[in-house]
Amino acid sequence: MWRTIDKWICAVMSVLTIAVTALVIGLVLAQIVFRYILKISVPWTEELARAMYIYIVVLGVVLLAVCCASRVKPPKITDQAIFYSANCQSSPLITDGSPKDVVFRYNQHMSARLVNVDRDTPLLFPEDLRHWLPENHLVHFIIDAVEQMNITGFKVNTSGSGSEQYPPEMMLMLLLYCYATRRMSSRMIEDATYTDVAVRYICGNSAHPDHTVICRFRTENRGAFKEAFTKVLVMAQEMGYMKQVGNISVDGTKIHANASKHSAVSYQRAKEMIEEAEKEVEELLAKAEDADSRPLEDGLRIPEEIRLREERKAALEEAKAAMEERYEEVKKVEQAEYERKVKERTEREKETGKKAGGKEPQPPAEEVPEKSQYNFTDPESRIMKAGNGQHFEQSYNAQAAVDVGSMLIVGEYVTNHANDKQELEEIVGRVDEVYTPETVSADTGFFSEDAVKKVERRDEQGAAAGPVVYCAVEKQSHHRSVADLEKQEEPPEPAAGATVKEVMGQRLKSAEGKGIYKKRKETVEPVFGIIKQAMGFRQFLLRGLEKVNLEWEIVCLGYNVKRLFRLSQG
Repeated sequence: MWRTIDKWICAVMSVLTIAVTALVIGLVLAQIVFRYILKISVPWTEELARAMYIYIVVLGVVLLAVCCASRVKPPKITDQAIFYSANCQSSPLITDGSPKDVVFRYNQHMSARLVNVDRDTPLLFPEDLRHWLPENHLVHFIIDAVEQMNITGFKVNTSGSGSEQYPPEMMLMLLLYCYATRRMSSRMIEDATYTDVAVRYICGNSAHPDHTVICRFRTENRGAFKEAFTKVLVMAQEMGYMKQVGNISVDGTKIHANASKHSAVSYQRAKEMIEEAEKEVEELLAKAEDADSRPLEDGLRIPEEIRLREERKAALEEAKAAMEERYEEVKKVEQAEYERKVKERTEREKETGKKAGGKEPQPPAEEVPEKSQYNFTDPESRIMKAGNGQHFEQSYNAQAAVDVGSMLIVGEYVTNHANDKQELEEIVGRVDEVYTPETVSADTGFFSEDAVKKVERRDEQGAAAGPVVYCAVEKQSHHRSVADLEKQEEPPEPAAGATVKEVMGQRLKSAEGKGIYKKRKETVEPVFGIIKQAMGFRQFLLRGLEKVNLEWEIVCLGYNVKRLFRLSQG
């Protein structure tokens, strides 16, 4: 009923308005033609004025009718409920009949003021995407930063042949922004070029690189990413957020590999499976020679079964050989460590004239440990302790050196070593050339007397040519006791001939050492938290040690750009 009345009111108003307007326009045109063109006096001037007056009155009546129609009281909720029960069996919100219209009319007459959302009107002029983004948006900072870097290490086809290439600077901006905003997959980045306003702005609103193009650009331009990493640090120094000389904290974190731990095989199991495959091949060959043997199931062929088992055996033998080769490298390191410990123990016994206490050093085993693992999906990844050490995952060990003052990453790389015992010298050597560390703080997992000596490079007088290391020699409790709250005296200087471990223990007990080491937990660990939680990077997408190093470098570069943006925002 209400819908019919609305239609009739709209129809009558439309007809009246059109008719009266056409009449007035016709009279005005006639007067102009007769009086000004034909120069004929018009005797009905007063009639024209009277018609204009009538038009104004009619228009007022029409407007009054519109106002009255808009104030018609809508039906009550009880009336709607009766109407629903009488006209439909299902919910009124999902029917195509008049109940939906009743709800619409009811909502239309409510007093709420809503923003008009118009998706149908086309834009008359091309819109400037910069107006769709806040002035302090991250994308503006990334575009300005990349334009100022002037990177020259991109791989570009300069011959002029082939199809058009996407500008490498645009591709770098695209990767940096997407990595900083939790999008690492090339397919997700491709999708963002259609759906994300900031990404469309980077791509000029018209470029949409395919996921294969994005992936190829990422793997072919590692030199450009290294150059960008250095220039971001230089930019931070020029902006005054990081000094050229400072203190760094180093640590490692486990990142899941793009492989399942269930795709791995142990050394012992590999040997057993090789023997099983050999026996099965012999049984199948004997079955093929025996004409009276029981036939196989439909679809199974002896030659095909033999081929499958031979392929499995070849893969297992390759895995077994890889584990043996890998253990030989580990064995060399462990043998050198064993010989060093034996030598120190012997010298100590000669100095004191007594047998040294503690367990005697043990040489490395001759055979490969039975629990050594090999993963068929990503052979260079390793089984590592994850989380709180209660479970194991197929992972890589990502290392980072972080500037204490700015919390910017100044050095990074990825290793497949399960612990950090061999990483102190390596991570300090990976610190970028534009930054010189004065001190290095690390947890107990990094401590090694040889590593500390190589990093500090002390001369005969004891002066360090490298950075001073503050590395815990034993696990420290996070709980602060009452004694820790009390002011303590400075520890005595270590005795002459003290070991590196004893010197390090005294160094960390000093007031200066406590202050420097305290900063480690406030520097590098939050960086890993931001990368994993805020940026969403918990698993590598690429496989192989070389490629995951590239991926980690882009992640660290994206973090640095985002961190520098936050610093610039105060």
